[in-house]
Amino acid sequence: MGTPIVSPAVSYMARRALVKALDFSFGWREIPGSRRDTIDQNFTLTPIGRVTSTRDTPIDDDWDGIETSISLDGKQFSGDALMGLADFSHILVVYVFDRVSQAKITLGARHPRGRTDWPMVGIFAQRGKNRPNRLGVTVCEVLGVDGLNVRVKGLDAIDGTPVLDIKPIMSGFERRGDLREPDWALEIMSDYW
Repeated sequence: MGTPIVSPAVSYMARRALVKALDFSFGWREIPGSRRDTIDQNFTLTPIGRVTSTRDTPIDDDWDGIETSISLDGKQFSGDALMGLADFSHILVVYVFDRVSQAKITLGARHPRGRTDWPMVGIFAQRGKNRPNRLGVTVCEVLGVDGLNVRVKGLDAIDGTPVLDIKPIMSGFERRGDLREPDWALEIMSDYW
C-alpha cells in the first residue's frame, strides 16, 4: 500500500470545516482497529415553514377532509422559492412530529395503533408518529400556491407542525415494480384519508 495523500488528521479537519460550512452539527469518532471512520451524527435542521390547519390534535383518520396550508418562513425565503410548484398536482412534505415526547418514542416492535389484533411489527415496518427521529412524510394534493403559502389536501399534520422540506411528486421518482404490503397495512389505511 502506498502512503495516503491526506493524513487522517487533515481529513478530519477538512470534514469539520465542511460540516461547519454546511451548518450541521456532527460528532465524529474513530473505531479502534478500523480503517474507516464511523459517524455519530446529530443534524440541526431548521424548519422551512409551518402547517396551518383547523386540526390541532393528532387524530388518526379522515385527513383528506381537511384543507391545510404550509406557510414558508418569510425570514428565510422569498416568494420565488415556490415558483413553478403550482404546475405539479402533488407534493411530498417532510415534517416533524414535534409534539411526540421522547418518552413515547418506540425503538423496537409494537402493535400498530396499539391494536393487538394486528401483528407486532418493528417501528420501521410501520408509519406511526412515535418514530426515533419523529419525522413524518406525506404525499398531498396541491390546491394552490400564493406567495409563501401552499394550500394542500391530505396532509396528516396538525396546526403549527414544523415543515422541513417540500418536494414535487414526479412520476419518474415514484415506485418501480409491484407494491407488496400485508393485510393489516391495508386495513389501517381504510379510513385514514
